[in-house]
Amino acid sequence: MTTLPDLAELRNRAHRIEGKRDELVSRQQKVVAQLEKENQFLAIADNVTNALEQLGNDVFQRQLTLIENTMTKALQEVLEQDIEFKASASFARGAASVEFSISRGENSEDIMKGQGGSVANVVSVGLRMLAITTLDERRHRKFLVLDEQDCWLHPDLVPKLTRIVQEAGTALGFQVLMISHHDVNHFIRHADRVYRLSPDRGEGVGIEEIRADSPVESDG
Repeated sequence: MTTLPDLAELRNRAHRIEGKRDELVSRQQKVVAQLEKENQFLAIADNVTNALEQLGNDVFQRQLTLIENTMTKALQEVLEQDIEFKASASFARGAASVEFSISRGENSEDIMKGQGGSVANVVSVGLRMLAITTLDERRHRKFLVLDEQDCWLHPDLVPKLTRIVQEAGTALGFQVLMISHHDVNHFIRHADRVYRLSPDRGEGVGIEEIRADSPVESDG
């Protein structure tokens, strides 16, 4: 014998089904709304990506311009010549490639061959200093060692390079240790401390601090 549900139970079932239907309809509406947002984003995604890439390229180009101006000023002050530093950038597959050169008027020159290596001396110092400013201070100490970075410079130009290094180090807040075979007299004016290292009579090295207020004999 089959017993049919009474009217009250049927109504309760109908209410539960209606509630479930309303819940599913609400979920569907939310999914449709979210899908519309995603489609709107996808519609402008390419434009946004292109805009961000262009912004990154513009920022990078401004940084290159700053480097060009800074390095040009350093080269002109140290070498006392009408010379310009050039940085040409190209972008491919999201990466930047930069080529450096120097120019005198309309003539372009290889940095490594410019003026017997003196151009490379100055450029190398400048680029190393700029590189230090990009490091995370929490992981890297602002300390730069320049080992005979003035080796190709005429002795008369060494004080100019020393002055630029001292001013840049002070402005950027990092220490610089310069090692040179040039006469200590070229460093007295612009270095905070100067030491002369020379072989002693034993097997070690003698260290003598050279002070600006004391007479200095030439190393030559």
